[in-house]
Amino acid sequence: MTGSEAVVRVAGGMAEIAATDWDRCANPAELPFDPFISHAFLKALEDAETVNRRTGWVPQHLVLEQDGAVTGVMPLYVKGHSKGEYIFDYGWAEAFERAGGSYYPKLQCAVPFTPVPGRRLLVGAGDGAAERERMLLAAAIEVAKRGDLSSLHITFCSDGEWTRAGEAGFLQRTDKQFHWHNQSYTTFDDFLATLASRKRKAIRKERAQAIESGLVIERITGADITEAHWDAFFQFYMDTGNRKWGRPYLNRKVFSLLGETMPDKCLLIMARRGDAYVAGALNLIGGDCLYGRYWGTTEHQPFLHFEICYYQAIEFAIEKRLPRVEAGAQGEHKLARGYLPTPTYSVHWIGDAGFRKAVSRYLDDERRYMEREREALAEYGPYKRLSADEVAE
Repeated sequence: MTGSEAVVRVAGGMAEIAATDWDRCANPAELPFDPFISHAFLKALEDAETVNRRTGWVPQHLVLEQDGAVTGVMPLYVKGHSKGEYIFDYGWAEAFERAGGSYYPKLQCAVPFTPVPGRRLLVGAGDGAAERERMLLAAAIEVAKRGDLSSLHITFCSDGEWTRAGEAGFLQRTDKQFHWHNQSYTTFDDFLATLASRKRKAIRKERAQAIESGLVIERITGADITEAHWDAFFQFYMDTGNRKWGRPYLNRKVFSLLGETMPDKCLLIMARRGDAYVAGALNLIGGDCLYGRYWGTTEHQPFLHFEICYYQAIEFAIEKRLPRVEAGAQGEHKLARGYLPTPTYSVHWIGDAGFRKAVSRYLDDERRYMEREREALAEYGPYKRLSADEVAE
């Protein structure tokens, strides 16, 4: 796609885009660092061959160039299925195909296998950002049309992108996750003090029971993460993946590449019994958030999952003064641990006018339902209720 002094080209992989060009657009100094849209993270998925034609994720990344300089990028994939997305459109695919259409292949703007909200139209910051977003959106639609693809989906985008894409005619969808927010706490006890007494006591009891059998919790990051740590963690990841999903999406090589290319952004929280690790979770460290990703264990210990994935993450965020913790998709059980329902966003372009109209009506109803559900869930949060006098103050 061309415009006055501007061109958008398609790259068949992250290796075709200079890391400095990509990261200047994805993670400018003015914005909080997001590890998942970094060149290193996306390239690790491709280099480990978890993202390629064989797995049904064909890279078609967009690169916007103006006056010879890269000013915008967009992680984009042609997909022959809806696996690894976490914004479910299987019902749409079935309905379109029953009506005689072909839903697959489709075009997907996303971070593969990663239900983490963030920016997707990566245009840096400052003057002209909105216009660069519009160029990328228009180019992505053109890729879909030229490839005879049914649709374009931008999932787990930012709320600002959701609003602006909606104004441009994209269909808008919402969902929810549970996030923890740091209210300038200095200790974990400061956080506990904001909870209702019963919830506070329950968390203290869970934390004590999680390690009462003699487990030791370790936090490991940066150069301290060794291949032996990744070996142990991968065992946990495979065990959970095989039980929960049937087929884990990532392979062992991905984790080594993350350890090599972005070690200071990786945090392993591991439980050790003697000299052997028995459980662990991988987190990635962002500029304003700790992102919990994968967890697993080789033995059952009551509440160990909550300790490693939720409470240790909260402690780390407090220590590092990170504003929030995002602990992944789904999980109403997070509510009792201080993680509150938070909206997530996606936008969708559908080529067929009749099908687009039907999906639009569905999304109108779904957005209203999701808003009511988030409000209802928030009422069950663990935090203290303020009295009328406290509210007045």
